[in-house]
Amino acid sequence: MKNRIAAIAKPNGKTAAPPEPPAANGDAADAISRKEKKKERDKLMGSVKAGANSFPMVALIEERVKLIPKPVVRRVEGAESKKAIISSVYPYPKVMKGAEYEDEIQLLQIELVKMQAWVKETGQRIVMIFEGRDAAGKGGTIKRFTENLNPRGARVVALTKPSETEYGQWYFQRYVEQLPTRGELVLFDRSWYNRAGVEHVMGFCTPNDYLEFMRQAPEFERMLVRSGTHLFKFWFSVSREEQLRRFLDRARDPLKQWKLSPMDVESLVRWDEYTKAKEAMLFYTDTADAPWTIIRSDDKKRARLNAMRYVLDVIPYAGKNPDIVKPADPQILGSARTIYETGENNLVRETE
Repeated sequence: MKNRIAAIAKPNGKTAAPPEPPAANGDAADAISRKEKKKERDKLMGSVKAGANSFPMVALIEERVKLIPKPVVRRVEGAESKKAIISSVYPYPKVMKGAEYEDEIQLLQIELVKMQAWVKETGQRIVMIFEGRDAAGKGGTIKRFTENLNPRGARVVALTKPSETEYGQWYFQRYVEQLPTRGELVLFDRSWYNRAGVEHVMGFCTPNDYLEFMRQAPEFERMLVRSGTHLFKFWFSVSREEQLRRFLDRARDPLKQWKLSPMDVESLVRWDEYTKAKEAMLFYTDTADAPWTIIRSDDKKRARLNAMRYVLDVIPYAGKNPDIVKPADPQILGSARTIYETGENNLVRETE
């Protein structure tokens, strides 16, 4: 005790009074202040979200929902939570836990950094195509693929509708301009397969343009692969229930409303047309040179992890860690012959 007092003695030999303890009610006052601030933030957030309901897409979606089969709507409305898997064909009853997902994705992203270093060193070219219905989880997966990669060697391509000049070009021309050079990865957030999907379903191309695309696409991709390009074609398969749930979530979230357009909302009531378009696309373009890889994406976390695992497993980069890079889950990721959505005729299998 004497030593402690001496430590705070003044130079004139007199001891300084020890600092007064904080007021007993100081912590309580701080807690009350925090609660008041939280209450104010919650109130403000509530008003912001209420205002989000005036977003034009909300009313449009509500109108389109009336045209969706009632059993689908009831399953969405009756879902216990966003964490519950409501599709009857999804192999897992609940979404992956966040902590497990974060641990796994960090390890896989480290491997992706290794892979990029090998791509640059050896002059490889990698193209990844991310396709699927609206709200299937393509953009989120691309973001996780690239968030730790060097942007100088990994590009994301998300083209807008063609310009007048591009309308007059060969259809594949503007995509060719985006292809990688040596040592580069390019990830297409939607690709030339727009012609097989939205352009065909919505009537934005002629029947002859559509048929010519189906003839040319396999040859175009064969040339890419035989020139040494590693080509990955991912189709993110989402159930009708999960797509509807994500649309409703986006429409009421001020940070996600930008993801919706009238064209996206229209796809809600054209489920069958898009299913037929997808089946035809797989029938004509799922080739030995450039096969499609289907990913069940009702659980976005599992979809992202398995897409990464698949790429890392296929690319023979140096320093691969076999304890991390393991084959993808066959219940989540597989060929067009093994994974398909409820209601699909699965033309590829029927022709075998």
